[in-house]
Amino acid sequence: MNEPASRPNPPAELVHKVELIISNILRGGVILSLLLIVSGTTLSFVHHSDYLSRPSDTKRLISSKTEFPHTLKETLAGVRQDRGQAVIVVGLLALIATPVIRVGVSIVAFVIEKDAIFVALTTLVFALLLLSFFLGKAEG
Repeated sequence: MNEPASRPNPPAELVHKVELIISNILRGGVILSLLLIVSGTTLSFVHHSDYLSRPSDTKRLISSKTEFPHTLKETLAGVRQDRGQAVIVVGLLALIATPVIRVGVSIVAFVIEKDAIFVALTTLVFALLLLSFFLGKAEG
């Protein structure tokens, strides 16, 4: 009988290292995002102290009509101008990028483990994620 050729299992130490790297990426991305969002919120309140004292200004802040940067260019310009909303957007982008980076690291891990099927599947997922970023746009 012909038995399917089994691929050798990667060393447990390598698998453990990859798992640690991935968990550190996820943890670091969430912590970085949290710090950026809190910093941006703090910056907004420092620049606009009326948000704390006037209910009408607070309503304007949380209104859906509040202007947030919508492009990378606007976001970077806002960060250079110390605009809290731009820093918040950078924090949200970091949060969105974290699992995408995790998928990219997984591709490298599967290449090292010589697992062609998972390299192909993970590369497809990564390509679809990137494609969704480039094709997606906000309507407003």
